[in-house]
Amino acid sequence: MAPGRAPAWLELLRWHKPSGRLILLIPAGWALWLGPAVPPPAMLVAWIVLGGLAVSGAGCVANDLWDRRIDPLVERTRHRPLADGRLGVGTATVLLLLCLAVALTALLALPATSRVLCVGLALATLPLVLLYPSAKRWFAFPQLVLALCWGFAVLLPWAAAQGSLQGSAGGWPLLLTWLAAVSWTFGFDTVYAMSDREDDRRLGVRSSALSLGTRAPLAVSLCYGLTCAALALAVLLQGRAGLPFWLPWAAAALAMQQQAARLRRPDLPRSAYGRHFAGQVWLGALLLLAVVLSTAT
Repeated sequence: MAPGRAPAWLELLRWHKPSGRLILLIPAGWALWLGPAVPPPAMLVAWIVLGGLAVSGAGCVANDLWDRRIDPLVERTRHRPLADGRLGVGTATVLLLLCLAVALTALLALPATSRVLCVGLALATLPLVLLYPSAKRWFAFPQLVLALCWGFAVLLPWAAAQGSLQGSAGGWPLLLTWLAAVSWTFGFDTVYAMSDREDDRRLGVRSSALSLGTRAPLAVSLCYGLTCAALALAVLLQGRAGLPFWLPWAAAALAMQQQAARLRRPDLPRSAYGRHFAGQVWLGALLLLAVVLSTAT
């Protein structure tokens, strides 16, 4: 291992880059604090966080197993542990099974009143999770598949906290929170794919960045706008929209549009897309802060 470099197993799980892990937990936080029963119990939050980290790690391992022959040919991914040979398939498979075991433990530790529903939702994610790593080979918008997977990061915590997928206002707050998570994910993952456009075009794999072409920055801007609008409407329907919500919400909404506008520059280096992704973690967290503060009104 090179000096200062994280252990290979940690890199495989991407736990040396917390941005990608936090960006999955943020929509779960939206769901936990937008439900009718707030604040959520601390132990429930802890199990959701543990399960989210485990599922995220499992997804990274599964993706790298699928792409272990493609990753060495892509600039951004050629130094991943499976791509450069620091880890083998056997070790990766063991890590995958361990992550799934931890995720299952967290799932079974959820409240008994919601456990059956949560297990059903977890099983419902499997087709999408299994499809996603191969989606870039046959679907023009593989980022949409990931976004739909991310939507379960809202559905499952909501179900765990509320015991159902209903809630107040006819279920609209949940639907809007789910829409916010899906649109946000499609937006930031499209940006992530923009850094790989040349490699993906050469290898013949697909992405929303390639499919949208010059319209990609506009699509990202619309996704971020929809995310912020959907969350605001969900908070309004819950009767919580006061000044403590609107101030951080407005700051996040404006900053997201500024980030999307920068994507229109024709001379952006590849590193700019990674910085954009990291920035979205902070802005998504700012939206979460707005939602949490809304409960005080």
